Amino acid sequence: MNNSDIMIKNILKACDDKKAYGFNVIDISHISSIADYFIICSVNNERQAEAVADEIDKQLSLLGIKIAHKEGFESKKWILLDYSDIIVHIFQKEERNIYKLEQLWVDGKNVETEKYGIENWN
Repeated sequence: MNNSDIMIKNILKACDDKKAYGFNVIDISHISSIADYFIICSVNNERQAEAVADEIDKQLSLLGIKIAHKEGFESKKWILLDYSDIIVHIFQKEERNIYKLEQLWVDGKNVETEKYGIENWN
């Protein structure tokens, strides 16, 4: 497993542990210079959004991976965690339906979460 795969696996596990759902991993490396992957998930409320973000940061910190940038902690409707090569988007369901990132990045390649031991459920 390469570094990106290790990060993705740990991010998805952290999300799953905090009961996030609707996972989407998009490889954007061939169409964008901002990152190699987007990871998108949904949560039910503000508290869960913050818990998921905190768990991701905790798990990656244990691997020695530091966050480059984070935002959205004021409203907790859309939290963005930027780990340079991987950007995580944690959406409350309503916000995800409004912004539809998957449609904006339709030219990216979808990566099966099962590859990382995480079953994708909506």
